Amino acid sequence: MRRFENKTVVITGASRGIGAAIAKRFAREGANLVVSANEDLVHSVAEQIKVDAGKAISFVGDVTDKVSVKALYDAAEEAFGAVDVSIQNAGVITISRIEDMTEDEWDKVMAVNTKGVFLCAQEAIARIRKHGRGGRIINTASGQARDGFIYTPHYAASKMGVVGITQSLAKEVATDGITVNAFCPGIIETDMWAYNDQAWGKLLGTYAPGELMKEWVEGIPMKRAGSGEDVAGLVTFLASEDAAYITGQTINVDGGLIMS
Repeated sequence: MRRFENKTVVITGASRGIGAAIAKRFAREGANLVVSANEDLVHSVAEQIKVDAGKAISFVGDVTDKVSVKALYDAAEEAFGAVDVSIQNAGVITISRIEDMTEDEWDKVMAVNTKGVFLCAQEAIARIRKHGRGGRIINTASGQARDGFIYTPHYAASKMGVVGITQSLAKEVATDGITVNAFCPGIIETDMWAYNDQAWGKLLGTYAPGELMKEWVEGIPMKRAGSGEDVAGLVTFLASEDAAYITGQTINVDGGLIMS
């Protein structure tokens, strides 16, 4: 399928994991990609897309900084003329007991996961409104937007905040032909989940690396962890014309781990 020919898609947190998988899926469907992250590794994602005959530029920036965010969307317009889809995927997590958690940890997680969604969506909506043909805002939430988990109150709060932003913006921009939706990944095979497995494993028992994640995966009805491609399938659907009448929704993609 080439559903996104002549459409420009901006993705933050695209240097690895879910973000990189989403970018590669959009590229296969003909989109112009603007991949962004806070590390140089994002350049290799853009280069791989170009090797595979896709169209992409990369941008190293900070989603918590308004000047950096503006520069990201300026770069998208300069390279491809417009912005049609913006995917707010940049995210961080730390895991610790409440008595050990620092204010800096709290502030960083809230800044990246929630403020970053706000700043990018704000800028993207202005660009989409400018060309007047509608567009898509898609935000990465988490299973913790449904059910906060132990030792991560800041992460749960940040992701529940993403759902609130999504619903509020969906109501504000609906008449502009812009849909705003979010998705909640479950246990996905990424670098973040490798960290989660080890950090929670130390606090919840004497788990060796990989043991806790394996135990949790057994609780998933489909009996497997998800992949970036599993998430990319949902995200490209939400960005497509088939999802034109879906807005303000937060959809789980977790193999049935949380059903709502």
